[in-house]
Amino acid sequence: MGKNNKQFVEKITAMEDDFAQWYTDVVKQAELVDYGSVRGTMIIKPYGFGIWENIRDELDKRFKETGHSNVYFPLFIPESMLQKEKDHIEGFAPEVAWVTHGGEEELAERICVRPTSEVLFGEYYSKNIHSYRDLPKLYNQWSNVVRWEKTTRPFLRSLEFLWQEGHTAHATREDAEEETARMLQIYADVAEDYLAIPVLHGKKTESEKFAGANYTLTIESLMHDGKALQSGTSHYFGTGFAEAFDINYLDENGDQKPIHQTSWGMSTRIMGALIMVHGDNRGLVIPPRIAPTQAMIVPVAQHKEGVLDKAYDLRDRLQDLVRVDIDGSDKKPGWKFNEYEMKGIPVRIEMGPKDIENDQVVLVRRDTGEKEFVPLTELEERLPALLEEVQQNLYDKALEHRNEATTTAVDMDAFKKALEENPGFIKAMWCGDAGCEEKIKDETSATSRCIPFEQEKISDSCVYCGREAKEMVYWARAY
Repeated sequence: MGKNNKQFVEKITAMEDDFAQWYTDVVKQAELVDYGSVRGTMIIKPYGFGIWENIRDELDKRFKETGHSNVYFPLFIPESMLQKEKDHIEGFAPEVAWVTHGGEEELAERICVRPTSEVLFGEYYSKNIHSYRDLPKLYNQWSNVVRWEKTTRPFLRSLEFLWQEGHTAHATREDAEEETARMLQIYADVAEDYLAIPVLHGKKTESEKFAGANYTLTIESLMHDGKALQSGTSHYFGTGFAEAFDINYLDENGDQKPIHQTSWGMSTRIMGALIMVHGDNRGLVIPPRIAPTQAMIVPVAQHKEGVLDKAYDLRDRLQDLVRVDIDGSDKKPGWKFNEYEMKGIPVRIEMGPKDIENDQVVLVRRDTGEKEFVPLTELEERLPALLEEVQQNLYDKALEHRNEATTTAVDMDAFKKALEENPGFIKAMWCGDAGCEEKIKDETSATSRCIPFEQEKISDSCVYCGREAKEMVYWARAY
């Protein structure tokens, strides 16, 4: 490795030395975000926002394919409205930001800055749903929310973040539960097919469910350091909000019935997962399907006659095939190689005088560093195929890591040993008692991540208390 390359990589702390600092270095050096002037806020820079846009657009397409419409609701919620659903407000109270003054005048009623929008949709539905003909309401909102977190980290936990929040109303429990499951599957498909992140599907325990929900479904992913990240959730609310906001409809027989509601969300937290699942000590590694730039052309010896022109011709030739860009600046090729490796560009295309002479280019994979020489006549066929190979390899590597970092434990000695020796997911039986769940958390800092839909019987006994087990649960320390 040359001197310049070494200095460049030294901008990023090795993840083995300090994973938290590695994450911060990558976020900053890859130009994803900058810090806002208020503690815990972030400025999402063009490259970071470009990745989020691709995730957003894929989700949005799938929402619309399943009949959902986008809406936008206010940022502000009156305190009296927030108080209508008791469990909901109690769950969010510690994180709520309040507006107490308008200009120089103190407000007669405090206004909450939106931490989530269930009560706003409840109020709206109470005024706009009257008959079974008004159902279902299938709404989604792209917005920002504010949650006053004590400790913050870009993407993972910030005071303000971007997300989508779906809010739907249905005539029956069956319809609402079907919606809850369908939206979780959309999250899982986007995470796995586009972000190349393998996820566990399951149900949250009562202690971990969303405030005000009957139950919460979740997808959980595993980071390089063995910690889990909740990556998307879908909630069935039953008739709780309908009762709080008096949302009833007349059915086909003229009888009044309460609606059944859902909500579901995925946020810019998934960007944190993307970084920590695929990144390495050279920086980001972005799966091709969501990369803003899938291939970067780097001219070599571009001062020589014809090289730059040929490189631009190549970009024009490829731009309808893949998302391609070119760096025609006068920076040295080595600097450019390192720059686009750090930004995680899936494939680098090198073209120099010898390549032009031989009617070829050099393709370099970001995920493995492998190089291959490809004749120009075969490039349109080879480049898309290579991008798909990179996409699949990233998923396969992440799945292999998750499998290797998943341990089975039948008692607390094995549980604690696994956490220290092989950090990751732990599969263990549970009696269903919230007291055991809380004691496991107190003793190990591990939390229940989900009760998987596909159950296994590891033993007959709860991993903590030894009483009869009811369910197998995935546990992990988490972000």
